[in-house]
Amino acid sequence: MILLAFDTSGPFCAGALFGGSKLLEAGSEDMQRGQAERLMPMLEELLSRQGHDWSTLEALAVGTGPGNFTGLRVAVSAARGLALARGIPAVGVSAFEAWREDAPCAVALPAPRGDAYFQSFTASGPDAPRQLTQTEASAEAALRGLPLITPETALKRDGTPLVARVGRVALAKLATGAPLPRPAPLYVRAADAAPSRDAPPRILGQ
Repeated sequence: MILLAFDTSGPFCAGALFGGSKLLEAGSEDMQRGQAERLMPMLEELLSRQGHDWSTLEALAVGTGPGNFTGLRVAVSAARGLALARGIPAVGVSAFEAWREDAPCAVALPAPRGDAYFQSFTASGPDAPRQLTQTEASAEAALRGLPLITPETALKRDGTPLVARVGRVALAKLATGAPLPRPAPLYVRAADAAPSRDAPPRILGQ
């Protein structure tokens, strides 16, 4: 299976191409903005270097976050559009799923203002992700007796390790043959933007 994975959840634009279980190539470009303009050309260049094009793809994988709101929408929208156009599956993989281990564990990822995005994985299944302080995340994992995974690479502006993991998790999901939902952004916290508190203008004549 030829699978293309990509992720724009952080200050990067990252892509990886798999041939079966083999990682053919993975790379990342450092960028705070511009993922929407750069993603498709970057992926096309990646495919070309490996002797492929859009027509040879059999599946897609996309990182669903948590992360930058705009970046998440860019990647997920691209995955949905490509999947629809090509008639191939698109698999959404969260950063929690990408970094977790097979055994029960908890994952803490960097969040704004020094907090952590936290999710625990136990024998009974994953809990809902939450935003906690770093201290709360450590205490929660210790209380439940779970090893806490805090990947150092998640702090960097290089999305290569993450997108490679996204692709591998997607391949494992596809191998089960189970139905998969359409990719959707994972928002752990509400958007920073909020509606104006100013009173609406009065319309004359009403």
